[in-house]
Parts: sequence; C-alpha cells; structure tokens
Amino acid sequence: MTDFVLTPLIATAIFVAACLAGYGYRRVWRLEGPRWKLWLYGVIAAGALLTLGFVPFRT
Repeated sequence: MTDFVLTPLIATAIFVAACLAGYGYRRVWRLEGPRWKLWLYGVIAAGALLTLGFVPFRT
C-alpha cells in the first residue's frame, strides 16, 4: 500500500480552496441564497478541512 502524504504546496492549495469555499458559504448564507449553493460550498470546505486534518504532511 502506497503512503499518501501532502506536500506543502498541495496543502496550501487545499487550505486556500477551503477558505474560498467558506467565504462563498458565508456570502450565500447572508444573502439567503439557494440551498444547493450552501451545500456545495459546505461540502467543499468540509472535505478540504478534513483532508488537511487526517492526511499526513511531508516535511
């Protein structure tokens, strides 16, 4: 089984994606936009943060 690790560049890109998705979620929530957009942004942000939390980094 191959060990899967995140490089600092990939981890930074995932973190930026999580931040942008969180910003999009907050914007749609504040404007009371469509629920499907809330789900889309929420799932992206949650997936990115869970990936960062549970996949090891290579230093």
